[in-house]
Amino acid sequence: MARSIFSRFGTYVFAAVMALCTQAYAAPTVRVGYIPVLGSAPLFVMDGEHWLKDAGIDMQLIRFQSGPQAIQALAAGKIDAYVAGVLPLLQARAHGVNVKVVASAAIEELQVMARGPLAEGLPETPTQPIEGAALKQRFDDFARTSSRKAKIGAQPLGSVPDSMLRYWLKARNGLDPAQTADIVGVDLDAEQQAFLAGAVDAAVLREPTLTLVRHRLPQARILATGHDMMPGQPGSVLAILNEDAPDRAEWKDRFLAAFVRATDLLSHSPDEAVPFVRGALAGGMLPQAIVQESLRASASHYVSDPASIVESVTKLQDFEVQSGLLHAPQPVADLFDLESYRRLGK
Repeated sequence: MARSIFSRFGTYVFAAVMALCTQAYAAPTVRVGYIPVLGSAPLFVMDGEHWLKDAGIDMQLIRFQSGPQAIQALAAGKIDAYVAGVLPLLQARAHGVNVKVVASAAIEELQVMARGPLAEGLPETPTQPIEGAALKQRFDDFARTSSRKAKIGAQPLGSVPDSMLRYWLKARNGLDPAQTADIVGVDLDAEQQAFLAGAVDAAVLREPTLTLVRHRLPQARILATGHDMMPGQPGSVLAILNEDAPDRAEWKDRFLAAFVRATDLLSHSPDEAVPFVRGALAGGMLPQAIVQESLRASASHYVSDPASIVESVTKLQDFEVQSGLLHAPQPVADLFDLESYRRLGK
């Protein structure tokens, strides 16, 4: 009887110890919110190459349709990291969310593409910016011949696409956004469909949608490149919630190193990323040639150094404050953790 009790007790103790050991050595799970665009491609490369798995990290990707949606999840603690536009992070910090940008992913992602009368006369490949009086004349001509203002699709108010569109119109070209066009804020997929269906005359788009639209609507034209909208335009970033918390130390540096490595691959060897990106976007339904063309077009935009976008983020925040889109400026430097990137020896 005593032997039986001891045996059962020993089995229980052994099981408990094994459970504790398994828990102690279990791979940390990192929940990452992202938007399904090429700015998020480093995540797909990391996953496809198994770099995080090899580093002992379990990454769970959670898809969102806009930065503000992902911010809500971040503020609620439903995700640990975020790969999307940078501006919503400033608003999150204004509401007490302890989040830090540790890497850039891409710059100058967003472009304005036009179709129909708004695109008439534009070259197939942009040769020089359409600015100031010339841009105003194009919108005025459209309004006169169409008896309405042009409709431009963007994402919801507070998102980077919406803010960049307003910045391009007002700060870069001296145009009043409200007088120039009707800005339609919708989710990412709805924006693309609205443009393809002709429900809007222009849209703020990024890859791979830009390449996809070129093939489906050969008459569509670029009205403003990413550089035209803002030189060094800040795009997708990698941000971490509560980065100094003890549990983050288990994975933060390894995760960042893999992210930067993936960004470098996309910049220098985009063709290697095609199968990973194709599998992650649109359920693998995008043609391989479209994905390859998109990645090649985006290669020069993959930039991982977070210091490279501090100035442009400051400019964009100043614009939002001046426009009343943001109540008060936040210390931009406080949003960035530049030291973690520097430690990688980049």
